[in-house]
Amino acid sequence: MTVNSLPALPQAATTILGQAANQKVFLFYGEMGAGKTSLIKELCSQLGVLEQASSPTFSIVNEYQGRQGKVYHFDFYRLKNQTEALDMGYEEYFYSGDYCFVEWPEKIPDLLPDHFLKISIAVDARQARHITIENF
Repeated sequence: MTVNSLPALPQAATTILGQAANQKVFLFYGEMGAGKTSLIKELCSQLGVLEQASSPTFSIVNEYQGRQGKVYHFDFYRLKNQTEALDMGYEEYFYSGDYCFVEWPEKIPDLLPDHFLKISIAVDARQARHITIENF
């Protein structure tokens, strides 16, 4: 799917949630500035999160309350190694049954769950976002 502007984000989020079925762990791949956080903010909104979602770059994880449970938003960009994710107890989040939105999952390749939704965002020369969704 292609997103040409911010007003198109709600439809993209609806499509992603529809394709997720029962999947609750979403891994977001894309370059810095590709729009991962903006898309996650819209997903949170559609899941009933009332507070303003923001990037957890310094805290590593933000926790929100949605309509049907908790929503966790991870940003592993600043991790020095996978041990930092182990130390924070990532398993409790990933296997909680709650939504987990993970930015920079490539920083923890050996810790990823067996089942997840992979969302790749590529930006073209016109600044349009091309979003690919794969279920694992």
